[in-house]
Amino acid sequence: MAFQREKQNVTASDLLQAIADAEDIRLTQCTITGVIDVTRLFDPAEKFQTDKISVTEHQGRKTLTLSQSMVFDKCVFEENVVFSGPWAEPDTVATEFKSDVIFNSSVFKGQSRFRKATFYGTAGFDGCTFGGVATFKSACFHGDAKFRTAVFSGYCLLGSAEFKSSARFANTHFVKGGNFAGVKFLGETDFGGVYSSSRSVPVYDSIVFARRQYGDDESFWRFVKQSAMEAGYYHLAGECFYNERCAGLWQKLRGPGYDTLSALKKLGRLLLGVRLLPELVFGRLLFGYGERPVRVLVASAMIIVFCAVLFTADGALISKDVLSTDSSLAQAFLQGLYFSTITFTTLGYGDLYPSPNGFYRQLAMAEAVAGGCLMALFVVCLAKRFSRG
Repeated sequence: MAFQREKQNVTASDLLQAIADAEDIRLTQCTITGVIDVTRLFDPAEKFQTDKISVTEHQGRKTLTLSQSMVFDKCVFEENVVFSGPWAEPDTVATEFKSDVIFNSSVFKGQSRFRKATFYGTAGFDGCTFGGVATFKSACFHGDAKFRTAVFSGYCLLGSAEFKSSARFANTHFVKGGNFAGVKFLGETDFGGVYSSSRSVPVYDSIVFARRQYGDDESFWRFVKQSAMEAGYYHLAGECFYNERCAGLWQKLRGPGYDTLSALKKLGRLLLGVRLLPELVFGRLLFGYGERPVRVLVASAMIIVFCAVLFTADGALISKDVLSTDSSLAQAFLQGLYFSTITFTTLGYGDLYPSPNGFYRQLAMAEAVAGGCLMALFVVCLAKRFSRG
């Protein structure tokens, strides 16, 4: 038996009784008046019939298990929708949804509280408008979580939530920002087109993306980067840009539909990833996509010292057309370090020359080219970081 209504006004009491009776919910373009709060089911003064409802209690927390499916299509909730405990004791009540729960294109005018809720089926909030605070803190999504094109007019709390399957937030609008601290994204993730209009930077401490090697987190970092830029946090925007580009590199390596490929095709795609070596070595590891200038300095110092050691060898350098006759190893190294430095910086005073014997001229040529490139990279890094915004 289903509780089915279309284009009608439905009271919260009638809806709660239908939930208590384990009836499937099918509401289309309905207006729900009154507060939908599952804690009302446990209030003797409300006189709800709860014989068919499954409730377990452990360590002072009641867990309400709802086995029926719920579909609210283009409905309007006039007041709060609460499937958790009260604000003062939010952990005293938790709700488990065993079947699909769909709120597509619905409007929540009040608060929407799903703290510690567990969704075993699809949790559909596509196109929803949340007028008040929306909290899914510590919620667990076993099935697909869909928040595409949703509008969070109030603050959105997703802290410590766990998405075990796909999480879709494409084109979602966070008007007052969101909290993603401690969220675990264990499946596919999509934040494409997500934006915030209040210059509020999302909180993302300890966020986890289990599919980083697939680049699933690229769109999330782009979202945070844009929010940070609009809020004036340019250093944070730079860090997010670096994470975005790193994720993008993984996406290029794996490519679309990687999980559906056969083992042979996966190997072939990874072999084709050799073309990404220049970006990996120079773009990410050395250049840091313009966000890691210290790496350029460290690489420069390593090259200078390495070449200095090679130039320390007897007969490696010629001074005024006479082979170097330094008797001390320390003096020979200092001379090699001096020549390596002026070669790397393309300064070249002309007092020392690499010996034509052996590979020393080729080494000097290679060091001069490396020096010119790395110094240019360092300037680009600094210009990029200090001219942002």
